[in-house]
Amino acid sequence: MPRYRLTIEYDGRPFMGWQRQAHGATVQAAIEDAFGEFAGETPTLFGCGRTDSGVHALGQVAHVDLQRDFTPFRLSEALNAKLRPHPIAILECAQVSEDFHARFDCRARAYRYVIRNRRAPLTLTTGREWRVPQQLDEAAMHAASQHLIGKHDFTTFRAAQCQAKSPIKTMSHLAVRREGDRIIVDAEAPSFLHHQIRSITGCLAMVGDGRWTPEDMKQALLARDRSRLGLNAPPDGLYFVCATY
Repeated sequence: MPRYRLTIEYDGRPFMGWQRQAHGATVQAAIEDAFGEFAGETPTLFGCGRTDSGVHALGQVAHVDLQRDFTPFRLSEALNAKLRPHPIAILECAQVSEDFHARFDCRARAYRYVIRNRRAPLTLTTGREWRVPQQLDEAAMHAASQHLIGKHDFTTFRAAQCQAKSPIKTMSHLAVRREGDRIIVDAEAPSFLHHQIRSITGCLAMVGDGRWTPEDMKQALLARDRSRLGLNAPPDGLYFVCATY
């Protein structure tokens, strides 16, 4: 039974997230249904991680087992054809060994959050960026972000419905930078809690507009209390960037 690794890009706006659900469109279900249309079987797709409703991906990784052999090129071409008009694209496809697992073999996951820091409303990037009209101080935001580097109890930045066994995670990289009127938050870790990046970004925005200081971010982390969260950013500007194996 051949196993294939897929690298996937998608616009998360039409979907209720990555994982197949009984009610509502999901990315996983759309791709599995596309397999059914051309391969005559509907296999289970295993992703390296989940994304929430409205969250996007630049390089989500998944694997799938099929009954029949296909060349990777034919497989990706057929999937892209059957996925239309969904905003999902198979960027890469490769046949891999049967012991490869998209989730369990993943050593690091990278996310990016894009804030559009301008007064004018969004037109071309509605739903793909979070517009914050107040002027943000990206240097203060970056300083605050550095308090979260390393191994910590991230309970404050964890959604109430998070299913992770432990709130303790290791943030290997977190940085804030400005590109024109965009502020980019880049984060990397072996794994993340539910809403962790959105919660961190929301609080960083509060540092940026002066409602919090970098020290307030540190104290929120140390509190290990969800009620100390300042703001949960919307899903609009969040992207799953890539997985490292």
